[in-house]
Amino acid sequence: MEGREESVSVSVMETVTSNGERGSPTMEMLFDEMKVPSWREQITVRALVVSLMLGVFFSFVVMNLNLSTGIIPSLNLAAGLLGYFMINAWTKVVSKFGFVKHPFTRQENTVIQTCVVAISGVAFSGGFGSYLFGMSAVIAAQSDNGNTPENIKDPSLKWMIPFLFAVSFIGLFSVAPLRRIMIIDHKLVYPSGTATAHLINSFHTPQGANLVRKQVSVLFKCFSFSFAWAFFRWFYTAGHDCGFSSFPTFGLKAYENKFYFDFSATYVGVGIMCPYVVNLSLLAGSILSWGIMWPYIESKKGDWYDEKLSPNSLLGLQGYKVFIGIAIILGDGLFNFFSVLVRTIHVMSMARMREPSSTFIPDAHASSLSYDELRRKRVFLEDQIATKYALIGYLIFAVISIVAVPFMLPQLKWYHILVIYIMAPLFAFCNSYGCGLTDWSLASSYGKLAIMIFGAWVGVNGGVLAGLASCTVMMSIVSNASDLMQDFKTGYLTLASPRSMFISQAIGTAIGCVVAPSIFWIFYKAFPLGVPGGGYPAPYATVYRGIALLSVGGLSSLPKHCIRLCLIFFLISFFISAIKEVMKNRNWRLYFYMPSIMAMAIPFFLGSYFVIDMCFGSFILYIWEKKDIRHAGAFAPAIAAGMICGDGIWSLPASILSLAKVKPPICMKFLSRATNAKVDAFLMKTGPDITTRL
Repeated sequence: MEGREESVSVSVMETVTSNGERGSPTMEMLFDEMKVPSWREQITVRALVVSLMLGVFFSFVVMNLNLSTGIIPSLNLAAGLLGYFMINAWTKVVSKFGFVKHPFTRQENTVIQTCVVAISGVAFSGGFGSYLFGMSAVIAAQSDNGNTPENIKDPSLKWMIPFLFAVSFIGLFSVAPLRRIMIIDHKLVYPSGTATAHLINSFHTPQGANLVRKQVSVLFKCFSFSFAWAFFRWFYTAGHDCGFSSFPTFGLKAYENKFYFDFSATYVGVGIMCPYVVNLSLLAGSILSWGIMWPYIESKKGDWYDEKLSPNSLLGLQGYKVFIGIAIILGDGLFNFFSVLVRTIHVMSMARMREPSSTFIPDAHASSLSYDELRRKRVFLEDQIATKYALIGYLIFAVISIVAVPFMLPQLKWYHILVIYIMAPLFAFCNSYGCGLTDWSLASSYGKLAIMIFGAWVGVNGGVLAGLASCTVMMSIVSNASDLMQDFKTGYLTLASPRSMFISQAIGTAIGCVVAPSIFWIFYKAFPLGVPGGGYPAPYATVYRGIALLSVGGLSSLPKHCIRLCLIFFLISFFISAIKEVMKNRNWRLYFYMPSIMAMAIPFFLGSYFVIDMCFGSFILYIWEKKDIRHAGAFAPAIAAGMICGDGIWSLPASILSLAKVKPPICMKFLSRATNAKVDAFLMKTGPDITTRL
């Protein structure tokens, strides 16, 4: 929406194209008289300070989402928006004290966005809600197998911080020399990076400033409301299943099957951010699983599985929930893996077959566009990142990791890590190229592949832990590589130096390696993590440990018909993904109504409570767009970001209160009429002093 607003506002500034027609100036024409700062001037002290503040803030938000549902929307736009606002506020305050005021450029804004996303990105790629936490005894206790000491490692800052430092940087060096091939030669789109760049460019044009101020105002109003609402909800959570988060909106029977609205501003905000098809897919998955499948399988208790088992045992109903969900995820992920791989190879082969003269031929109607490209290309190629330095950096960090990681995780030997680092550059390149084509990162698929390979390689004695650790190493490399290339695309479109992008990404990664585990440690000490039905169930930790158990041969112990159902859902998932790809390539309208298979799998573990909230967010956005699509497009992302951030940052004071043993004063709980009558009868029978004795 910002792009459309900008095109209207600059239309009064006309220029003449080469064919004599009058038209609007391009983006780079608007900035033509502004000096492009050097890469050293782009990385300022104030940019790093603001990046640290926002990085810590967003890390709390990401960790909160990571440990609750595992659904994390893109926060790039919010990072760029808040970075713009905070630096503007900074310069106004500093100028009042007589200090020299340096102009705030779009390049500096890009550095802030890159650094903030790198800091908060470690909170996700570090696997604190998935593979890293899946190593813990808490998650292992939910299974009756694979619980040997060799397959368990509890979280500790003593090993998590050095482990992240050892494995998080090598991905930056793996694709840095390929920036020209990706961005200029193949002209890959990188949709998220392009969208972020257009937003930052609009911030720094005079026409965009008024809109940004309104967006920031709306964001902070929603932030304040969301924070206050989370604080209010806290007062009613003095016991288990208490408060608004346990409100039986559709009745107690529906509540037992996880169908209820839990009044979470976070999930409503996420629903506003996510596409309609994602939210409806979540709803379809929750109805299929908790509305149909799980009640049916539970009726087979005593026949399909032992009815005396713990509800959280993978040998009982929980096993169906986890492994059928894994089968769906693997089916969709495997198809997308091969689809993107084939598409990447095809596009690259077609590019090689083209004659050099046909790569780019500007015509008369594209003279303004060619001007932008020529200027961006010139700036992009000024600050080279020498291939030899990238190779040296890769080798240095590879050696550090090969030596250090086996001391922290003895189950993963030096030769295992060596094989990972031989495979990783190819995977990093494929993922970065595919992400540029489709904006779809398959880092998690590469991580699951690593679990299967190295878990099976090591075997039963330590294979679970080795598989999860190899996933961490692989995910860090592949995810950081695609993130860096997205940042290069953003920098290309904002004339930010590739060198400043690389350095800010490295600085952000270093900060994240300290901030992310520290924030996780606060959650770990303040809240019961990984408990099904709790506030932070960490569902993907169970998923990844389940995949690791499969890799070391745990199939034979699964409950009756579980393998057969897994195979059926795997094939259905693969088949539907293939149909979607055909529809997409043939431009069939029905493609836009096909469900997201990956989204459908998530409620299989968690239930529908967050799905109802997200669908409510979609409903709000739908009504708003019907009434005023222009303002909805401009302000809906700011409202969603404010709701997510306000509710997410409440986890910080909530954690402090929990550590200080300060408990909420009220428990608001709902009972059926029959249960309430029994409670009343018990209280009348016991006498008026029941409260004192309780």
